Amino acid sequence: MNRETRRLQIEGPSGVIEAAADEPAGALRGVAVLCHPHPQHGGTMDNKVVQTLARAFVQLGYRAVRFNFRGVGGSAGVWDEGSGEIDDALAVIASQREDPNAGGLPLALGGFSFGGYVAAQATARLADSAPVERLVLIGPATSRFEVPAVPRDTVVIHGEADDVVPLAATLDWARPQVLPVIVLPGVGHFFHGQLTLLKSQVVQAWHQPNS
Repeated sequence: MNRETRRLQIEGPSGVIEAAADEPAGALRGVAVLCHPHPQHGGTMDNKVVQTLARAFVQLGYRAVRFNFRGVGGSAGVWDEGSGEIDDALAVIASQREDPNAGGLPLALGGFSFGGYVAAQATARLADSAPVERLVLIGPATSRFEVPAVPRDTVVIHGEADDVVPLAATLDWARPQVLPVIVLPGVGHFFHGQLTLLKSQVVQAWHQPNS
């Protein structure tokens, strides 16, 4: 993302996981692990929406850790239809919780599209043993994967004109949970031309948790 981005290699269930970390300028508030879109449709940790999410978390005082799912970039393994990708996310989370410089700090999760599905599943798996501080879902793949119910303070942002994951699918998913969804008018799935708006919305929503 910038000159100070640290490249990491994390041991995962299918071998090495390629990752990148960006640190805030001031005191470290926590760690955010961020999940990228569908690997079979060009998704990588360098996706612009994921990088925008990373910038938002760095502004909020978090170390932002992006990583490539198995079979993407320098990560070992092959596509596992979502199941193994959740395990990859859990391995990255565990590595950050074991970091002596950050292990005791709050840990947030975020994801875009397919990555939103993975982040939500990882949050659900950790709920009883080591709950995450908060979850941010950008255009979650609610029409394509079984996205579980999420904590009530989850930040959900969706584009009104999303032609990959229809807004209606995310509203249908959120409605039974009485979960607010931030809708960006006229914005498509990839937030073209609206990344600055997306970043500001994440930061603003983080400071105003759902009641």
